[in-house]
This record gives sequence, structure tokens and C-alpha cells, in this order.
Amino acid sequence: MPRIIAIDYGLKRTGIAVTDPLQIIATGLTTIDSRELIPFLKTYCAQEAVEKIIIGEPKNWDDSDTHATPLVKKAISEIKKHFPQLPLETVDERYTSKMAKDAMLEMGLKKMQRRNKALVDEIAATIMLQEYLGRSH
Repeated sequence: MPRIIAIDYGLKRTGIAVTDPLQIIATGLTTIDSRELIPFLKTYCAQEAVEKIIIGEPKNWDDSDTHATPLVKKAISEIKKHFPQLPLETVDERYTSKMAKDAMLEMGLKKMQRRNKALVDEIAATIMLQEYLGRSH
């Protein structure tokens, strides 16, 4: 079975997570410079079968757009332009960064490790993907 990729897109960094081939477990893959997203996806999709891309959609508590929403919408249009064959779904990402930081605490990571924003982005993408898998199966 092909994998599903999750993207936690940000102005500077983008966290990426993927499923295992059976689409049971979400695993953090990496964090990349956001400007490298399309080249990264091209390389990854050339090496692995990908069924779908999910991307976190930033929203305020009242469902209005955040300052980051236009940035993510632009990334979505770029992904759709370069990967028209892949379905793309947006998912609510409101709690993922907080959940990632809580998870890092629970894992016993030291304060310096918890300040690693790249790791937070990767874990946030993983949480988004695991929640998506829980809802879709």
C-alpha cells in the first residue's frame, strides 16, 4: 500500500510525517526549510509510493483564518500544481504544536531539546497524521 504524507507547513520550517506502508502508524520523517518543500516531495515521491498528502490548516478558535492561513493556501496551490495526481486534504492543526510540546515533556526530553522548533514541527505533523488515521480507519 502507498503511504500518506502529512505536512505541518510554516513560514521557515515544515515538519513532515509519513505512514508506514500499511497506513497504521504515523512516523516523523524530517523537518525541512519550507522553501525546499516541492523539491523534497519530488524526491520522496520518486522513491516511495504516495497515495495522499494531508496538510495542516491553521485556524483561530472561532474558525477564522490566522496570519499563517494565506501562506498555507499558497503552499497547497504549489503542491497541487506539481502533484495534480495526488489527492490533498486539509486537516485542523489547532492543537498539534501544543500536543507536540506536551508529548516531548512526557518523553522526558530535556529543556534544550523541547526548544528545538524543528522537532516540534516534525512531531506536530506526526500527531496530525496519527489523528487523521484514527478518523479514517
